[in-house]
Amino acid sequence: MAKRKQSGTKSVLLKRTLLIVGCLLAGALVYISYRVFGPNTKAFGDNKFFYVRTGSTYTDVLEGLREQGIVRNSTSFNWVAKELGYPERVKAGRYKITPGMSNFDIVKLLRSGRQAPVNLVINKLRTKQDFIHKVGINLEADSITLAAMMRDQVYLRQFGLDSNTVMCAVLPNTYEFYWNTSADAVFRKLEKAHDAFWTDERKAKAKALDLTPVQVTIIASIVEEETNKNDEKPLVSSVYINRFRKGMRLQADPTVKFALQDFGLKRIREVHTQYESPYNTYRVAGLPPGPICTPSEKSINAVLNTPDTDYLYFCARADFSGYHAFAATYSEHLENARKYQAELNKRGY
Repeated sequence: MAKRKQSGTKSVLLKRTLLIVGCLLAGALVYISYRVFGPNTKAFGDNKFFYVRTGSTYTDVLEGLREQGIVRNSTSFNWVAKELGYPERVKAGRYKITPGMSNFDIVKLLRSGRQAPVNLVINKLRTKQDFIHKVGINLEADSITLAAMMRDQVYLRQFGLDSNTVMCAVLPNTYEFYWNTSADAVFRKLEKAHDAFWTDERKAKAKALDLTPVQVTIIASIVEEETNKNDEKPLVSSVYINRFRKGMRLQADPTVKFALQDFGLKRIREVHTQYESPYNTYRVAGLPPGPICTPSEKSINAVLNTPDTDYLYFCARADFSGYHAFAATYSEHLENARKYQAELNKRGY
């Protein structure tokens, strides 16, 4: 009887022990599952982007996650990352982290290398430095390397460009890149888009004007700076093409601003037109050696569709409408200019 009672007691103790162990194991599994699959992002209202630079180590990643405020618990992240073999598979890039992501989600994303692409939006840029800065703040591409490439005549020759005409390859548009794209790959993609833009039809129109695509782009860059009125861009283009054909100096005010690198000038005076520069078309005949901005597609098409006119001069209209008064003779131009100057003086400019 005592033996049976003792056996029953042991059975009860065993069951209790097994129950306790089971509960502990279940608790451990719940804890582990939470650490692996539970949310581990810090509180941020919108998506965040986590950047892993080229050549980064796993230690760099951990430090970056802390510095950029991505994860709440780096210890649990570290455990999951090591269990999934991420430390040996670090991949550079820009990764979108959404609120509520778990350690498993984040590690899986980073290990896969599945980046969130960057839209590089290029509008009107005036200088190579503007372009380099635009790339530098949006992509990992090294600014020093890109600047050196844009000065390298041997590198540029393969694209039919030089250090003056290099910006002809940069057309305003939206380009999709991975954040860690190299400087060379960035430029090659833009140049490829430039080649695609210059269709056989556009090349034929340029040839009919006795201009090269580069010359069209240079003229379009001046037109772009002269007027915001798309409907009068072809007329502005006709003035410069007529002057170019006659061997006259273009005397384009925007080229003086570019030469001086002073784009805020409101009024070009004689002292400005005397500045020595190959871009100052008041002093140098012919086209400037390169574009003075990245012209829009509409400006380039305006040049390609330049009408046949006898205009050689234009100046801003005295009504300040933003449009211009065109003239075929110098005397007519002087009268238009006199009206505009009088209105400038009246308004205190």
